[in-house]
Amino acid sequence: MDDLDLIDRKIVAELMRDATLPVAQIADRVGLSQTPCWKRIQRLESTGVLTGRVALADPARLGFGLTVFVGIEATDHSAEWREAFAKAIAALPNIMEAHRMAGEMDYLLRVAVPDMAAFDQLYKQLTDAVPIKNVTSHFAMERLKFTNAYPVDTRNR
Repeated sequence: MDDLDLIDRKIVAELMRDATLPVAQIADRVGLSQTPCWKRIQRLESTGVLTGRVALADPARLGFGLTVFVGIEATDHSAEWREAFAKAIAALPNIMEAHRMAGEMDYLLRVAVPDMAAFDQLYKQLTDAVPIKNVTSHFAMERLKFTNAYPVDTRNR
């Protein structure tokens, strides 16, 4: 974000807090008129700083009461295995996030499922789709903090 000025950072911060805000309100909060604010938002989207605008939902209220963090240790690190793994996780919509890691585990997945039976089914689908050396599952008991808003510096430098 080094190439973003203070106004851009303020716009991004406002949209991360509430993407439903009208442009007029965002413009007022960041000290611009509507047209320049809208043009900046369009530029932030076209350059990939803003990657989308979504509504956040409570997983438990949608029937996804169990969150599981799954550590994966690959059988090998070939391009073929990585491609097969990427294809397998893309086909499983309950895998909400997947990260390639440094350290003891190769991949970390965040999974949202209704219950243990649904997780067991996902586990079987994943392990049937691609050979895996080790799977370690950690079951979340309580979500203490959740945000999609990065702590953007909105101070004048």
